[in-house]
Amino acid sequence: MNMEEKELEVYDVIRSIRDPEKPNTLEELDVVTESCVEVRPLPGDEYLIIIKFSPTVPHCSLATLIGLCLQVKLQRCLPFKHKLEIYVSEGTHSTEEDINKQINDKERVAAAMENPDLREIVEQCVMEPDY
Repeated sequence: MNMEEKELEVYDVIRSIRDPEKPNTLEELDVVTESCVEVRPLPGDEYLIIIKFSPTVPHCSLATLIGLCLQVKLQRCLPFKHKLEIYVSEGTHSTEEDINKQINDKERVAAAMENPDLREIVEQCVMEPDY
């Protein structure tokens, strides 16, 4: 399988994630697009997945939460070994460095998922829609 197919596979997983505040998916809001996913091969049949998403507004308070949803859904759904790096697209958020640190810190992600209120929101966002 080439990298382009892997990128589409990754995109297929994240495009249906719902926005925490709106009834729309991240794809519908252009928070994620096909071109925001990059996959690179790593040694040992593993892949590095880099995702750059664009919050809907530069001061979006939910950017960290969206990053968390991306983390959780990909960890659950991807059938291949991978390392994940998730970033806010450059220039799309006023505190992008802080957000990037938070969403790529495994301990902070784990702690966030132990918070029942947060976990419930994430679960609702990553749930597969019933068509």
